[in-house]
Amino acid sequence: MSFDLQLAGARALVTGGTKGIGASVVEALQEAGARVVATARTVPGPASAGVHYAAADLTSAEGCAVAARATLDALGGIDIVVNTLGGSSAPPGGFAALSDAEWARELDLNLMPAVRIDRALLPAMIAQGSGVVIHVTSIQHVLPLPESTTAYAAAKAALATYSKSLSKEVAPKGIRVVQVSPGWVETDAAVALAERLAADAGTDYEGGKRIIMNALGGIPLGRPARPREVADLIAFLASPKAGAITGAEYVIDGGTVPTA
Repeated sequence: MSFDLQLAGARALVTGGTKGIGASVVEALQEAGARVVATARTVPGPASAGVHYAAADLTSAEGCAVAARATLDALGGIDIVVNTLGGSSAPPGGFAALSDAEWARELDLNLMPAVRIDRALLPAMIAQGSGVVIHVTSIQHVLPLPESTTAYAAAKAALATYSKSLSKEVAPKGIRVVQVSPGWVETDAAVALAERLAADAGTDYEGGKRIIMNALGGIPLGRPARPREVADLIAFLASPKAGAITGAEYVIDGGTVPTA
């Protein structure tokens, strides 16, 4: 079996592509031969070969329009869209701590960028009769943490439902839509959280990781996923090797979510 993903020359957009999972997706696609536009609010230094950075705030409709135009200008078209953008700044305290403004922020970060970017770029995919859209959701859409992630989890659940509906609409037009739902991933932000929890509890980093894993009900694999592991799954799903896969959700969580 060949491990060539047949992505040489493919044109891809990765939102949130300078940190965490997004940065690893950019790297994986670029290594596979794709030409990639990566978005972020602020872009890093010079890009590597085959990567173009576009500065845009995707929490606004205007920012999404800027990113879509920059993508088409840089690549001359689009074959793959990977929406990795997401996160949460909501305060702890359960439902009572979530104001209308907090709810709006979570939706504007975790749902609407995907909706707006898809709306802007899908017409080009439909015109050529092919394309792949991958939405990075989260296991929290089925396993929320009420103390701190209710709004984030609800926004990701909305993204999951939107993804399924979109897949049914555009599959007959040659477009595949797939969800990837990570559990806890050991990004720089996750490391910082574990270190903060460890300091608060008077333990080390491994102890901080254990606190997070316990909050999730345990990770049977015994560790979080690594960003590149998630990225490699996404690269495969974006490739012709996964040409019959659409409308599906791929969970990568080390066994965190229990199944019947």
